[in-house]
Amino acid sequence: MSDPILMKDPRVGAKDGNYELGRSDVTAILETVERGDQGSLTTLMDPLHPADIADLLEQISTSDRRRLIHLYDREFDGEILSELDESIRDEVIKTLRPEVLADAVRELESDDVVDLIEDMTEVQQDVILDALGDSDRVAVEQSLTYPDKSAGRLMQREVVMAPEHWTVGEAIDYLRAQENLPEQFYHVTLVDPRFKPVGNVTLGKLMGSRRDVLLWEITETVFKIIPAMQSEGEVAYAFNQYHLISAPVVDEDDRLVGVITIDDAMIVLDEGHEEDILRLAGVGEGSLSDRVINTTKQRLPWLAVNLVTAIAASLVIAQFEAAITQIVALAVLMPIVASMGGNAGTQSLTVAVRAIATKDLTSSNMWRVIRREVLVGLINGLIFALIMGIVGLIWFGSLNLGYIIAAAMVINMVVAGLAGTAIPVVLERLGIDPALASGAFVTTVTDVVGFFAFLGLAAMVLL
Repeated sequence: MSDPILMKDPRVGAKDGNYELGRSDVTAILETVERGDQGSLTTLMDPLHPADIADLLEQISTSDRRRLIHLYDREFDGEILSELDESIRDEVIKTLRPEVLADAVRELESDDVVDLIEDMTEVQQDVILDALGDSDRVAVEQSLTYPDKSAGRLMQREVVMAPEHWTVGEAIDYLRAQENLPEQFYHVTLVDPRFKPVGNVTLGKLMGSRRDVLLWEITETVFKIIPAMQSEGEVAYAFNQYHLISAPVVDEDDRLVGVITIDDAMIVLDEGHEEDILRLAGVGEGSLSDRVINTTKQRLPWLAVNLVTAIAASLVIAQFEAAITQIVALAVLMPIVASMGGNAGTQSLTVAVRAIATKDLTSSNMWRVIRREVLVGLINGLIFALIMGIVGLIWFGSLNLGYIIAAAMVINMVVAGLAGTAIPVVLERLGIDPALASGAFVTTVTDVVGFFAFLGLAAMVLL
């Protein structure tokens, strides 16, 4: 028979992740808000995880969101604020009553509070800071002195540490006597008399060892110290590369000032991946909750860049106006060459940008990767050149036209592989974000080369 402790109603303990928000739940919640039934709303909302409540608030309209918060604010969990998209977080904070906001913020770890307020105005920051106790406020204010996107901003100040000379028994007795341990922690960090971290002991090793065993005898073999000024991108890379669970953060004097845990590092990685995808598409860092005017402003610059590149490609076409006028088939076939080159370039570009972000593409293997992409472009170009050569012959009954489009296809596919890999590398060396700027350059190169190769060859051979 199953252990009765593990047998739960599907809605019980849902805040631990056992119950997910469904479409019917959203409908029921909005109907309850419409009726102003606070008791029923609390019954519906309590089983939900804070992340699901944040999703709910992001999905509904501004008016529904405000009415829901006013009806539910006495039960508002601080973690909901951490999970909310920044585009509506300020609105939610302004909607909450001050005493409810204060209670919600006090539940958060220091790193979550820093993440919550770092992009706020000074007046908004003071509202949050005033809700904290004196020690918590000092910890948050100290974290805010570090640069944006640094380890000092990412870390939490609550650290579980012990002297390196302690035994397992001393550490366990000390931990049991503490009233304010972090809600989640994975290691006990050992420090020397100067408060310099010297090792990590996992909780599993701590609880599985005899009381008389010295802590330094059971430290983790992989131990990385993170400088507080290190960028959060470097931190996320270290966690991913060395499979870290948590890592101590030190100041300029190598003294322990905080700890970064894997959940925070993975958030940075996820945000980096999402940002790369959005930037490759030229849509910035927007979200579904953004207003029309904000979304328009984010997309307009890159549409303008695309217009400039399209004009550049059109200028190339204009140079062969006479050839196109005489041979209508050129106008029919030339978009195929440019389109195939653009797709091939985007494939190489995506691989290169991701490899740069993960540091897999370095100076030591750069030429090998570029050579590989060029060869892939050559092989694919030869395959599709054969296909298009046959299509050109059958469609227009011209063997020369088949040769021309085949040759142009090979040229553009090779150039696409080269540009898709080389352009992100060059931009990265120049300090320009390759995810943001590469797409426009690669598209321009493949369009211009594709049109020039096809129309130029046609002008030489057919006229």
